[in-house]
Amino acid sequence: MRSIIHRLCRAGVLILLVFTISILSLRWFSPPVTSFMLQRMVTAWWGGEKNFTMFHDWVSWENITPSIPLAVVASEDQKYPVHRGFDIESIADAWSLRQRGQLRGASTISQQVTKNLFLWSGRSFVRKGVEAALTVILEVCLSKRRILEIYLNISEFGDGIFGVGAASLVFFGKSPNEVSPEEAALLAAVLPNPLKRHVEKPTFFLRKRQNWILFQMRQLGGDSYLAGL
Repeated sequence: MRSIIHRLCRAGVLILLVFTISILSLRWFSPPVTSFMLQRMVTAWWGGEKNFTMFHDWVSWENITPSIPLAVVASEDQKYPVHRGFDIESIADAWSLRQRGQLRGASTISQQVTKNLFLWSGRSFVRKGVEAALTVILEVCLSKRRILEIYLNISEFGDGIFGVGAASLVFFGKSPNEVSPEEAALLAAVLPNPLKRHVEKPTFFLRKRQNWILFQMRQLGGDSYLAGL
């Protein structure tokens, strides 16, 4: 039994080391594909979507208008500049709602980057535990700006449309440094369910959420809110 435990511990340390090196490399290298992208392709092909095509165009932070990261933070994770990977207050609120039979997400942008890059879909405690450990490593190894840059480039904004580079071109015919605040808010409004919310066919609910995001962007102080990242 001791031998088995010892081997499991060694395997765990080795896996953790591999993930740490992979995350550290993201300081200099941009991921060409993510776990979530691969899962999305497999699901599409398995479901008979023979014409499924993935669009992905990496765009550096300097070539993204400040309105896009601000809109995403306003929509998804307003405490992003100050927390260290986890929003404890939101987690507590989500747990309280779950006890009453209601579900609400509490994942931060850092957690979503970890999940999209390395993990699988699901709500198991095992996955959440691995996600938490990798999120800590992510926050230690990368700057806030780099984490947000990765998030903007790997998030799905439409069916097979990953990243703000591809989304800006497909939906608006623009590069991401030309997108208006209204368009940025509309992109952010489809998160986290871009397969049911459509930028090209905004519903009343989506327009309402877009306006709420625009209001939150102003409340946060505009572009200056993320200037220190």
